Amino acid sequence: MDSKLPRSLCMSLHRALAAFSIATLMLAQESSVTTFRTESNLVSLNVSVFDEEGRIVKGLPQSAFTVFEDNQKQEIKVFRQEDVPISLGLVIDTSASMSDKRDRVNSAALAMVKASNPDDEVFVISFSEEAFITQDFTSDVGRLESSLRKLGSRGETAMRDALSLGLDHLRTPARKDKKVLLVITDGEDNSSIQKQENLIRAAHLSNVIIYGIGLLAAEAPASAQRAKASLDALTLATGGRSWFPNNVADIAKITPEIAHEIRNQYVIGYTPSNTSGSSAFRTIRVEVSAPNVTVRTRSGYYPRAR
Repeated sequence: MDSKLPRSLCMSLHRALAAFSIATLMLAQESSVTTFRTESNLVSLNVSVFDEEGRIVKGLPQSAFTVFEDNQKQEIKVFRQEDVPISLGLVIDTSASMSDKRDRVNSAALAMVKASNPDDEVFVISFSEEAFITQDFTSDVGRLESSLRKLGSRGETAMRDALSLGLDHLRTPARKDKKVLLVITDGEDNSSIQKQENLIRAAHLSNVIIYGIGLLAAEAPASAQRAKASLDALTLATGGRSWFPNNVADIAKITPEIAHEIRNQYVIGYTPSNTSGSSAFRTIRVEVSAPNVTVRTRSGYYPRAR
């Protein structure tokens, strides 16, 4: 980008490139999905089960689980609960309002990495009006810490664009089958090109779990409510969760909890009984025959084209 161009023009060009990248991502995902269909049509789910106190429930047998696709019961072909390495993207808000939260957010992000599988590969995205990969995939905690410490704080908030960049990065260079994004932000998205519905579709196509932490206590009530609704929709659709602590210090407890959940999820696979070849979205529901439990997994998927 020409350094002599006015900043407003630079931003417009960056946004145009971002929009093109998002469209390319959607086409590429759908194209790669089409290719994969010839190899397997197994649908894979990462399933979290919680008790009444919000604690992870471990050790349930396959017989306790029932999977429904479009309200039709499916035959489970794959079942296991295991701690597998993941490809993880830390998507960190660096807008101006984050300046007084920076140290605690960085420490919490590192706490999640330290509580995760040591073979995870992790990258960092920082975002304000624009999103940048500030640290590519690494398992080196020292490199991640150095990268986080270099993050500044300025500008507005383009969270959806940053998550789109994260999905794109998980699609190509990521080496692990299980993929997760954690976004930490303190306000409403006021600068993205990407639309919420397109972002959710892209996440469904990628089978990426999105977790979110919203530090919204200082936001105006209406703005905080919109930001909360956006994070809740993204995380619910992908099988993740969202947190909205009143005190930024509480984030230090949340990120290790996310790592613990990821490391103790059930993996369930089934071959859909619906072989119509339709590319329409299919809903998924998982039920567990255990008392007083809550189950979370992605809300559905787009079938791979024949």
